[in-house]
Amino acid sequence: METSVYTKCCIVGGGPAGIMAGYLLARAGIDVVVLEKHKDFNRDFRGDTIHPSTFQIMAELGLLDEFLKVRHTEVPHLRAMFNETEVEIGDFTHLKVARPVLGIMPQWDFLNFITGKAKQYNKFRLIMEANVNELLWEKGRVAGIATDTPEGTLHVFADVVIGADGRSSLVREQARLKVIKTGVLIDVLWFRLTKTDTDPTQTLGRFYHGSIMILIDRFDYWQGGYVIEKNGFDKIKEQGIDQFRKELLKVTPFLGERVQELKSWDDIKLLSVAIDHLELWYCDGLLCIGDAAHAMSPVGGVGINLAIQDAVATANILYKHLHKKEKITEKILAQVQKRRAMPARMVQMIQMQIHKGIAHSRVNETFNSLPLPFRLLKAFPILRRIPAKLVGMGIRPEHIRTPEVRGL
Repeated sequence: METSVYTKCCIVGGGPAGIMAGYLLARAGIDVVVLEKHKDFNRDFRGDTIHPSTFQIMAELGLLDEFLKVRHTEVPHLRAMFNETEVEIGDFTHLKVARPVLGIMPQWDFLNFITGKAKQYNKFRLIMEANVNELLWEKGRVAGIATDTPEGTLHVFADVVIGADGRSSLVREQARLKVIKTGVLIDVLWFRLTKTDTDPTQTLGRFYHGSIMILIDRFDYWQGGYVIEKNGFDKIKEQGIDQFRKELLKVTPFLGERVQELKSWDDIKLLSVAIDHLELWYCDGLLCIGDAAHAMSPVGGVGINLAIQDAVATANILYKHLHKKEKITEKILAQVQKRRAMPARMVQMIQMQIHKGIAHSRVNETFNSLPLPFRLLKAFPILRRIPAKLVGMGIRPEHIRTPEVRGL
């Protein structure tokens, strides 16, 4: 069965960028349809960080008190282990925001919370299990989306389409937007291990003689990320699963026998790290945001922050034009890229420098002394405010400019 609907804005992708943009536009009285290809938001590769800038956005929306009731942990001071030395690398407590901490919350809980708020507005419609097939064109302009749903093929026609479908964006591919790729030196192996009450209570980055691991606290288990050289997974597999478990224990000895929970390579997933950006984020009738516009490395966990900031800027810029029933021109869409491209590119450049440092440490496995940046942060506590500001707020943080319109 084939059906068609019309909406002011069609958003492809139910991640942080898509759901937040959909919520803000619907809250401002704009008809929105969000298309998400999965049946729910539960996926391990979701980022879990809630940055101080996001807490601030929640406060500006009047949602902070309720949002804080969603189960999460809070990190006021970001710490890392370098060999046997713990170093504080970020102090969020000095940020002048509603909640000066880094939050750790499963992203599916964050998305479910925002979706629940969005559904309070009759202008918001979320369609799950919507597998987008192609862009719909009309006289050289993107006019909508063709998608398969459990009920059949659906054509969603819209005044503007927003591609928020991640680093493997079908939208940007079909629009033939030029992708500029940056060489990346690392990948990450992703896995789960049981968490116990005696484990460290804070999410830690652990650096041990060239090996690096990140542990994300998901309450009853650890989500682990072990950094490897780019395209190095096959070589690790050749050494065997037992050797990999031994490597994990070198970096995180407190895990003990729990590394045996990784019974085969089926328990370990490869996260292929990519950094890229679009030359133009838009074409006539279409705008890309979040990872679809600028794929980020997991370094610093800042991808979700940038995605949410993109969504806020997009809603701030588009809602007035959509209210006035104006044609959304490329000139209007260019305003979003003008606002958000510089922060994304600057963060990517910082991530690339960190990648080089990680690659250097892996090559020089006997490198034992504390790196100079860590020594400075340890010696001069005031310097810890700098990485906290960069990670916690990003560059050019956005604020809510859209109104709340009810009763439409």
